[in-house]
Amino acid sequence: MPRKGMRTIFFKASSPSSSHQSSPLRAPSSPLRESMMDENIDNAQSIISKWNSDESSFANFTSLFHSSHSESKQFLSAVADLQRAMHFFVNHDSTSEKLIRSQTLMQLAMKRLEKEFYQILSSSREYLDPDISDFEDDRTSEEEFGASSESVSGVERESELAMADLKAIADCMISSGYGKECVKIYKLVRKSIVDESLYHLGVERLSYSQIQKMDWEVIEKKIRHWLNAVKAAVKTLFYGERILCDHVFSASDSIRESCFSEITKEGALSLFGFPEHVARCKKTPEKMFRILDLYESISDLWPEIDSIFSFESTSAVLSQATSALIRLGEAVRTMLSDFEAAIQKDSSKTPIRGGGVHPLTRYVMNYISFLSDYSGVLSVIVAEWQPTVQSSMPESYFESPKSGDDPTPEISLRLAWLVLVLLCKLDGRAGLYKDVSLSYIFLANNLQYVTTKVRTSNLRYLLGDDWITKHEIKVKQYASNYERMGWSKVFSSLPENPSADISPEKAKEYFKKFNSAFEEVYRKQTSWVVPDNKLQEEIKLSIAKKLAPAYRAFYEKNRARLRREPGSESVVRFAPDDMGNYLSDLFYGTGVSGSTSSSSSPSSLSRG
Repeated sequence: MPRKGMRTIFFKASSPSSSHQSSPLRAPSSPLRESMMDENIDNAQSIISKWNSDESSFANFTSLFHSSHSESKQFLSAVADLQRAMHFFVNHDSTSEKLIRSQTLMQLAMKRLEKEFYQILSSSREYLDPDISDFEDDRTSEEEFGASSESVSGVERESELAMADLKAIADCMISSGYGKECVKIYKLVRKSIVDESLYHLGVERLSYSQIQKMDWEVIEKKIRHWLNAVKAAVKTLFYGERILCDHVFSASDSIRESCFSEITKEGALSLFGFPEHVARCKKTPEKMFRILDLYESISDLWPEIDSIFSFESTSAVLSQATSALIRLGEAVRTMLSDFEAAIQKDSSKTPIRGGGVHPLTRYVMNYISFLSDYSGVLSVIVAEWQPTVQSSMPESYFESPKSGDDPTPEISLRLAWLVLVLLCKLDGRAGLYKDVSLSYIFLANNLQYVTTKVRTSNLRYLLGDDWITKHEIKVKQYASNYERMGWSKVFSSLPENPSADISPEKAKEYFKKFNSAFEEVYRKQTSWVVPDNKLQEEIKLSIAKKLAPAYRAFYEKNRARLRREPGSESVVRFAPDDMGNYLSDLFYGTGVSGSTSSSSSPSSLSRG
């Protein structure tokens, strides 16, 4: 019988019926084979005893695998031969002292291999642990790159040796029935390393109640840390751990799954739980882009996440990551709806000075243009989510861009709808101006801002060139309406045929009407603004083309005759060449321009 405390691994002997008769189940033994088994035991005892250490500590002992790879191979080979000898004696003489001796040697060998396994795991971290610092700074000089390449090749060699040794020990211990001891050491060491790495990446185990109590500035900072951490955690830490686990325990699918799950599951659940907690917090439009960053990060990493955590025992990690995506998508849709509602509820009643660009226009278009940078992610999030007021939207707004490479129509429709909601709101704001011509300047300015934002951002690819063209035509229509309403009195103050012969008295009357109308327009419109330089020049040029030729013809026809009339200087106040100077003063919002004035400029129009 085995000694007290001795464990029989997976050899179960049959009890003999008598001391002189062999059991019917026992195979016949040949002297030659038994001699070979005896030799196996002796050889095993020789090398196992050589490396046997009575020290209970894992520290301060010489590693067999580090000292001599040839001798470490002999040690493992001796263990395999010892195991064959144990099988032999179990089948032929289960009460043999040789079996007891073999079991004792096997326990000593396993005790040694446990220490070796722990030692390699602990001392080879430099070669086994993934380098998460690579994600902190990718910039390297040529010299650094050369040195780094040599270093990497050295690390790879050491890593391959360490992984091969770990696998050899694991295979030996598992086949010898000591898999439980091997796995316990592996889990203990590697889990502490994974947890430590996640800590250094800034991954915190925060509950929803903790996050909910934080200010958004604090949460946003943690999101930035998380975005850096998740890429390193998935692509390097978890991926490297899966490779190591699969390699070391390739002999047993169940063991490698169990090890990987226990080592990474807790940290991975914590990692992917954070975005879901953030998504459940109070939703406001300014949080949109960080929520999209979280969604995009998980979405981009999904192939790796799905592959790394493919075990049934790690399905909870996939469920958590999926739940995070669902929650983040719901948060984005809610914030889009809230953003639309905020535009519609804007209640500002104060006209913008000079008909300039409304703050709402700047805010909304900046927001939408930023949204367009996330078109790929948004197209997934808003799929099958149509605008709730789609039926009231012009059909042209639902025309998707023509290019086959553009994102799916849903995101184009949603963003086009938001722009339309803004434009409808601006139409209402235009009614706040008492001067109709100024209301058209307001509309032209704001629509010009909108079209420029669309043209110079990713919105161009979402809304399409046709959309831009249609709205640029609308800007020109607004500018034309402004010109018609704002300058009709000036245009009509001149005779229909400015070169026609008229009496001096009639000419004086026309000059006076023109002076009055032009001065009034000039006073008002120097305080108006057209911030877009191109639009401003187009409006001024259009006015000049209509006004300057007509006034010049009238001026040249009647100025000479009026010189002989007393008081003509007070009647003919503007020379034709002055028109360009005065028009150049318009739309700067200053009231009075600093440009050079003509000598014929009246005191009421003097420019400082």
